[in-house]
Amino acid sequence: MSRYSFARLAIHALTKHKHWGEAIRRAAPKAGYDVLIIGGGGHGLATAYYLAKKHGIHNVAVLEKGWLGGGNTSRNTQVSRSNYFWPESAAFFEHSLKLYETMSRDLNFNVMLSQRGILTLAHSHHEIETLRRWANAIQVNGIDSELMTPADISRLVPLLRMDGRYPVCGGFIQRRGGTTRHDAVAWAYARAASALDVDLVQQCEVTGLRITGGRIHGVETSRGPIAAHRVMLAVAGHTSVLGRLAGLQLPINSMALQAMVSEPIKPCLDTVVLSPVVHMYVSQSDRGEIVLGGGADPYTSYAQRGGVPVLQDTVSALTEMFPAFSRLRIMRQWAGIVDITPDTTPIMGKTPIDGLYISGGWGTGGYKAIPAGGDTMAYTVTHDDPHPLIKRFGLDRFATGALIDEGAASGVAH
Repeated sequence: MSRYSFARLAIHALTKHKHWGEAIRRAAPKAGYDVLIIGGGGHGLATAYYLAKKHGIHNVAVLEKGWLGGGNTSRNTQVSRSNYFWPESAAFFEHSLKLYETMSRDLNFNVMLSQRGILTLAHSHHEIETLRRWANAIQVNGIDSELMTPADISRLVPLLRMDGRYPVCGGFIQRRGGTTRHDAVAWAYARAASALDVDLVQQCEVTGLRITGGRIHGVETSRGPIAAHRVMLAVAGHTSVLGRLAGLQLPINSMALQAMVSEPIKPCLDTVVLSPVVHMYVSQSDRGEIVLGGGADPYTSYAQRGGVPVLQDTVSALTEMFPAFSRLRIMRQWAGIVDITPDTTPIMGKTPIDGLYISGGWGTGGYKAIPAGGDTMAYTVTHDDPHPLIKRFGLDRFATGALIDEGAASGVAH
């Protein structure tokens, strides 16, 4: 794989970009691998890369039933942050944000990190007190967090309505938080993993898991059986489906998470703004689109029978907070299926089946966790022991009751 550089871009520009080689090797599945990763999204690709880069395991295949990065990795709002409450979550997501901060250089691919800050709003004195404790906890965890007065917020986000139906009483900001380009993150990890001889096999659906004697021996796929004694599930909203193939009843509830973008306009919003009470978060993309989303969709089935439509619900929240956006037209709307655990903390690590590992239950936080998820799961698969950062994220916590309730810090209601 040739490295990207200004000089190389200039040379190819002179030849009208006609001689670029393929960025990713086209791979067909082999009969067997040291490690199989099911799921070609951000977490699967990142795990494959770190297995090869940090642990020297190159005989790895990523199996994707569609195309790389075509699932939840491409169906999110690109936010990266680490302002979590519990020490375990804070340490994990801070590790992820630090990896995002060096990713473009490390992977030789511009992931368009924009550390524009993420601002969380409070609309009552009670909320202000809650956010004050949250911000203090974040600072104790060694992560940047800054309380803001209404005057501070008005200067930072002049388009925000301060005295409407939900008056803004203050908030706090993590200035290192921001956004990255989701498809660029997937391509960066795919390109880097492929260069390290990882096989990225697309259009290869896993239809069964080969398990005997409490140990996994490989998978059945639409392209034939593939042997492996270490298999990892990184399939986002399909975690419970693959879990059932292994005979696992996972504590996961799957539901839709929707988002949408407006037509593009000139730059006017350079901060990610989140209101848990109004139930909306919004930012502006590098193309000028206003990107907005809300909570996971617990009433999807009701919507099919004429219940509250998510689009209208989210747009009305946006226009309540930003009246200037009321004349914009929605250009695109999409959804992904998210897996939400009872404590809104992911399930990572080993399973009761020897050689089978899981990275799932991400809820609404999977995208921001891609780098750390890949790094820690690569360690876990290599050593057959959870990485120190994810020891508390295992399945066993639901048996012992040692939950990590991050419902508030997840940013949206479940």
